[in-house]
Amino acid sequence: MAEALKDRSMLLQKEMLARHFERLARAPETGEPVVYTFVPGNLTELIRSFDALPVLPEINALQSGMRKLSGDYIAEAERAGHSEDVCTYVKCDIGMMRSGNLGPGGLKLPKPDLLLLSYTGCYTFMKWFELLREEYDCPTVMFHVPYQGDGVLEPEHRSYMLRQLREQVIPALEKATGRKYDEDKLRHHLALSAKAEDDLVAVLQAGKNRPSPIDGYFGTVYYVGPIFSAFRGTEEGVEYYRTLRAEVEERAALGLGPITPDGPLEGERYRLVVEGPPNWTSFRDFWKMFSDEKAVVVASTYTKVGGTYDFGFRHDPSDPLGTLADYCSGCYTNLNLPSRIDMICRYIEEYQADGFLINSVKSCNSFSAGQLMILREVEKRTGIPGAFIESDLVDPRYFSAANIKNRLESYFQMIDARRLGKTA
Repeated sequence: MAEALKDRSMLLQKEMLARHFERLARAPETGEPVVYTFVPGNLTELIRSFDALPVLPEINALQSGMRKLSGDYIAEAERAGHSEDVCTYVKCDIGMMRSGNLGPGGLKLPKPDLLLLSYTGCYTFMKWFELLREEYDCPTVMFHVPYQGDGVLEPEHRSYMLRQLREQVIPALEKATGRKYDEDKLRHHLALSAKAEDDLVAVLQAGKNRPSPIDGYFGTVYYVGPIFSAFRGTEEGVEYYRTLRAEVEERAALGLGPITPDGPLEGERYRLVVEGPPNWTSFRDFWKMFSDEKAVVVASTYTKVGGTYDFGFRHDPSDPLGTLADYCSGCYTNLNLPSRIDMICRYIEEYQADGFLINSVKSCNSFSAGQLMILREVEKRTGIPGAFIESDLVDPRYFSAANIKNRLESYFQMIDARRLGKTA
């Protein structure tokens, strides 16, 4: 199979990640502290202010899926007693750890000096870190983010988070790293985050163009990688998003479509909004099912799990701890179902989508719970029928290419029929 084509920003990101994992591999010798944390609601700027290196288990799991290693890792975890119904990210991570704990570059990941759990609506995260705490026998601190059950962050919720940051999270980081909290240093990292976030939003909103110069799902999972993981609040992250924005704006000015695995897409035919994570084990094949039909995802909800920047949020260095609380509260997994429905409907309207699709992931309750209700409500409010497909995150046993392809082809035929009906 020919290698998938990549745009310039993807190559730059690959270099950034390689350097990061090389640095992690050397951490036991250099003495750099290592903090494991999760993507939704991660406190990367705070971690970086202690000169610590972040490791994100979900990123390791999804990259294992893309490298076709997750099936063996999951089998290893199931042999160790983990249920078939457990989140496959968890089993992939546990299996990877038991198989040598080699990161995406083939280098061994260091043990954590601290497990920092930002809890933003996914109960599995709590159990996941309990398992990692048993395996690594290291300190753990939990930052509990109240769920936005009524769709807003109440003042008492914010105060509760600020108290946790001051009284629990920061002392745990000080103890794990041997460094004192430096608020000016945190402000510096937050200012860098805000710069990168401005450029990311410009990229995301480029999907409003016709044709869209980006794919807001398959392509954008690459685009959000640095800001959702280890590079938010860094000079590298700022440079990456500056480069990405220039690249996307150039394509938009030239009237070009997004870069797909087979090259630039010409002749955009369908514009879609997608809810739910992608499948990583067959990522390229999954993407090609869309690009072969000239279907472009102009916006997606999954690319907001690490921050809803396109709805106005920016990290604010003038209020260091408060802005961290606001950020964590607004991540997609912490939003209630009415808020998620509002987001999808707004995307359909503002990005002039022809349809919307839900990819229901078998082992991810944070996304799959309530998706049928979301489907019905979005159809009712927009008048556009949706599509529903099923797969999994990183378990290759739950990706049926023929089934998904048939459903997609039927859905695109439905869109065509509706167009003919409107023009008749």
